[in-house]
Amino acid sequence: MKPDTTLSSPADLALAPARRSRARFAILALLAIGTVINYLDRTVLGIAAPSLTKELGLSAGVMGIVFSAFSWTYTLSQIPAGLLLDRIGAKKTYFLAVSGWSAFIILNGLSGGLISLMIYRLGLGVAESPCFSANSRVVGHWFPQRERARATSIYQVGQYIGLAVFSPLLFWIIESFGWRAMFVIVGAVGLAFSVVWWLRYHEPHESRTMNDAEREYIGAGGGLSMATDAQRPFSWHDVGRLLRRREIWGAAIGQFAGNSTVVFFLTWFPTYLVTERHMAWLKIGFFAILPFLGASAGVLFGGWVSDLLLRRTGNVNLSRKLPIITGLLLSACIVVALYVQSDTAVIAVLSLAFFGQGMGGLGWSIIPDIAPKRLMGLTGGIFNFTANIAGIVTPIVIGAIVSLTGSFYWGLMFIGAVAILGAASYIFILGDIKRIELPDDTAPLKRAA
Repeated sequence: MKPDTTLSSPADLALAPARRSRARFAILALLAIGTVINYLDRTVLGIAAPSLTKELGLSAGVMGIVFSAFSWTYTLSQIPAGLLLDRIGAKKTYFLAVSGWSAFIILNGLSGGLISLMIYRLGLGVAESPCFSANSRVVGHWFPQRERARATSIYQVGQYIGLAVFSPLLFWIIESFGWRAMFVIVGAVGLAFSVVWWLRYHEPHESRTMNDAEREYIGAGGGLSMATDAQRPFSWHDVGRLLRRREIWGAAIGQFAGNSTVVFFLTWFPTYLVTERHMAWLKIGFFAILPFLGASAGVLFGGWVSDLLLRRTGNVNLSRKLPIITGLLLSACIVVALYVQSDTAVIAVLSLAFFGQGMGGLGWSIIPDIAPKRLMGLTGGIFNFTANIAGIVTPIVIGAIVSLTGSFYWGLMFIGAVAILGAASYIFILGDIKRIELPDDTAPLKRAA
């Protein structure tokens, strides 16, 4: 028998394909941790609300406005944040954002009344505004198209799993030290992470840990950045051209619908369990975990299914749209909670609805696929601006409903109806998922003065 000489000589070994490095996954870990902290900071007010409202003397209607205040500036800042991201890049933008929002969350814990609380919530919204546009840009640069849905699902799971894991601890901190201490502790963690981000994040063209095999793999899939990518000067003409595209509106309306479900869980959910279902604090601390675990499973499952379908079929429309539409229709099942009696059944229904929202929340995986290469920040900002109007509308609508009716019945009906609207948007408005080609997008750009 002839001896096997495969790869037996130095020459053969030199010609063998190099094993790809995995530098992109270290970057993804930073995004996931940053998203956990981001959502903890924006949502701890919902956990503190029952105690905070008593101490500061705020009604349900006023608290709805306070919940909404974050989204006023968060939404209005999306386009400026996207422009900043395109000008100075992800590293500086994210560092400024994390350190800024962490400082404001600490100030939330020092609030002496309605006015100061509103000011600090408005500041928090401005500081957090670049986060998801930056996440999308980083995924678009660091991952090939075939891995983007899973990468998006992994960092997005941070917004759910963080609350699921830390909710009992946060409830314990409130019980032991008060709601103010909780804000200070969460803010301090964010400040520490901002230092880690500054030290560890870098763009693909700056990477010292990525080998040529990984670089070629990412580049072949439409990723990688250049040193000049963050130098697109702002143009209202670019904004207008993007706003005329159905792809932007279809994705944004769908994301608005999914965000409406998220906003309910991040703001009114603990109050719903206390006032509507009359659950004790310790029971809430346990039950509050389950819907967030459901959402975590949903976003991971949706990302896995999306990339699997893309590999099996090569059909971007099917692989991206099907999990999102299915998830939004599952989210609409939240209305079933109105017709079940036991606490266990209510939590099961809410967990299923939030599982669906997790699947439906993969709209960010579409942005790297449709955004013009040099306008990823601006595209993400416009998308997030329209999508996050939900953060303004939903808390106020539900707060007004509770104030007027003394019940969450029509509030849950509202969430279910909006979820169906989102599914319709992905089906009828979005159109084909492909990169938007603007006439001069590939033309040489002058360096901004």
